[in-house]
Amino acid sequence: MEPDNYIIPAQTRIGHVHLKVADLDRAIDFYCGLLGFEITTRYGTQAVFISAGGYHHHIGLNTWYSKGAPPASPNGVGLFHTAILFPSRKDLAFALNRLIQAGYPLTGASDHGVSEAIYLNDPDGNGVELYWDRPQDQWEYLPDGSIEMYTKSLNIPGLLSELSK
Repeated sequence: MEPDNYIIPAQTRIGHVHLKVADLDRAIDFYCGLLGFEITTRYGTQAVFISAGGYHHHIGLNTWYSKGAPPASPNGVGLFHTAILFPSRKDLAFALNRLIQAGYPLTGASDHGVSEAIYLNDPDGNGVELYWDRPQDQWEYLPDGSIEMYTKSLNIPGLLSELSK
């Protein structure tokens, strides 16, 4: 294979995201207490690794360079959001219901055709997307073969109705 024709293997995944936070306990309260991740490893009072399902870590949180720091500028370069993929629509509905019950503010909710997503910011202003993917056989394609993705308003009552099924 020539270097100009290289395509990353289809099984490649994003393994984890590591976030700088101002207050580790506050971040743990959000990611573990509200979203339900579990702590897998702690590095004293400066860092923690958290996961879903016992993986070594999906998210790292640390204060190594950011303890007490203000949030990053929303108009500067950096991470737009961390996307957390839920296994089913019902699981996403459950997460949304927890956010609603906690009175946690959302920044958006979208139907992207291939997925449904809820958007919010963590306590440090880092963007977080909670979403589920529709089955690939339900995706729509454009005449040129590319995936049709869009941003439409999410039917929140329809999503929450999953909880009664």
